[in-house]
Amino acid sequence: MKASQFFISTLKEAPADAEVVSHKLMMRAGMIKRLGAGIYNYMPMGLRVIRKVEAIIREEMNRAGAVELLMPVIQPAELWQETGRFEGMGPELMRVKDRHGRDFIVQPTSEEVTTDIARQELRSYKQLPKNFYHIQTKFRDERRPRFGVMRGREFTMKDAYSFDRDAESAGRSYEGMYAAYKRIFDRFGLQYRAVAADTGAIGGDRSHEFQVIADTGEDAIVYCPTSDYAANIELAEALPLLAQRAAPTQPLVKAPTPGKATCADVAALLGLPLAQTVKSLVLATDEKNEHGEVVKSQVWLLLVRGDHELNEVKAGKVPGLGGGFRFATLAEIDAHFGCKPGYLGPVGLRQPLKVVADRTVAHMADFVCGANEVDAHYTGVNWGRDLPEPDLVVDIRNVVAGDPSPDGQGVLAIQRGIEVGHVFYLGTKYSAAMNATFLDETGKPKHFEMGCYGIGVTRILGAAIEQGHDERGIIWPAAIAPFEVVICPIGMDRSEAVKDAAEQLYAQLKELGVDVLLDDRGERPGAMFADWELIGVPERVVLSDRGLKEGQVEWQGRREAQATKLALSELLPQLKARLGR
Repeated sequence: MKASQFFISTLKEAPADAEVVSHKLMMRAGMIKRLGAGIYNYMPMGLRVIRKVEAIIREEMNRAGAVELLMPVIQPAELWQETGRFEGMGPELMRVKDRHGRDFIVQPTSEEVTTDIARQELRSYKQLPKNFYHIQTKFRDERRPRFGVMRGREFTMKDAYSFDRDAESAGRSYEGMYAAYKRIFDRFGLQYRAVAADTGAIGGDRSHEFQVIADTGEDAIVYCPTSDYAANIELAEALPLLAQRAAPTQPLVKAPTPGKATCADVAALLGLPLAQTVKSLVLATDEKNEHGEVVKSQVWLLLVRGDHELNEVKAGKVPGLGGGFRFATLAEIDAHFGCKPGYLGPVGLRQPLKVVADRTVAHMADFVCGANEVDAHYTGVNWGRDLPEPDLVVDIRNVVAGDPSPDGQGVLAIQRGIEVGHVFYLGTKYSAAMNATFLDETGKPKHFEMGCYGIGVTRILGAAIEQGHDERGIIWPAAIAPFEVVICPIGMDRSEAVKDAAEQLYAQLKELGVDVLLDDRGERPGAMFADWELIGVPERVVLSDRGLKEGQVEWQGRREAQATKLALSELLPQLKARLGR
């Protein structure tokens, strides 16, 4: 490709509404143009990256035995009503009506449609296993779209759906997709981790996220540097930090703590370690009638150590809280504790409620907690002596760096990541809801065992940039860069020698199958170099009259601070080696 035939549109400054690095650099590099909130035109430079991402995905999905089809963006609401997601998914699901008043949705994902295909087409166990995938536009009506392509409303996703005869076969399909995803992300050239994850709204029993490592990532990834353990912080198991509960050594004392409503402030006032305090969190669950009216509410007290944080995903799995919880109102708190938040605790409750203690809290002795009285806390609190044993002892906190690894092979570390892929084992969640069956060996109908597997195609662009950039612009991995090599001839319009050398090198690289661009725009060297550093092409070759007279060219990798002078005859072998040709 020659620059004069292509479309290049760079900016010196990012628009004011661009927040994160990837958003700023994609706008400045002319890869996207904003059309509406969370909706972008993908310009030619950005589209080249998308197509390379898609090509790698297709090759590995096909290699893994998945079969490509294409499902529509607009889907009939009837299918989503069968699974209950038409009503249950919330405002992120965009609902539309056609001219006849019939309900449709703009797809955020395609479990319902692909399950409908399976129940019509896959009639016998002999046709299984089967894995259908497509790369298609998705839409999720985010309340606050932000961060460019990282949290947009319209995006491109590869989603795949496997259908198996039993759980064992479904497990093999899951492992096959997991392995395919590792190959895909290895080929992208990105630093990533595959981590155990919560299944969330999709549902199912088994799940892994593929997280691109980046300091700006929204997700916290927990891993053990000395083992293979890795999990999203929502799922990472927090072991008790005390092996067993010590015997009481202190009396129960009510200590004045005027104006100290946080564990940190109380610990500082009393001259105690923050780890000796206990934090009280009050949740509530509602029982509703058939009209959706609340007929009964129950209040729960959850206890975590003062230096720990509640993990709401784990809390949602506590027996009794799994149907959904909310934080209690001030009126509910006053009724049960007779006090405002900041001074709450499990000692001397006004009304009975469920007390759930984190594993570490259940092993604590002589701890500090609120006295259910403004400006007062108890010290020397002990289970059994000063308050009943908790109703439940479960893992309800976020792990912290330095916690023991659940696999017993070291301690945990935490880094930030951007979720760009997810694999789920769904079981029969959708096939049962839609009565999607096949005939087994005995001729009896049986629900499909399903899995689903997604990759955020357009999100890969943002994640790659968040991981790879510097003050000059984007640093793409070669596999997904818009071009692998850019030839920058200085004075090409004035020097026949430069023009001939540039054209010859361009032809040689094309013949080798290199994705090369020749910048024949006649730009000044500084402006030309700044464009390609901003756009992030991995390899740059500079040709000039002076260099050619000396038989040399300048070659610089995008990650390198300085250019290297090479004999013109050495350039092709060096580039071939660098690009793996």
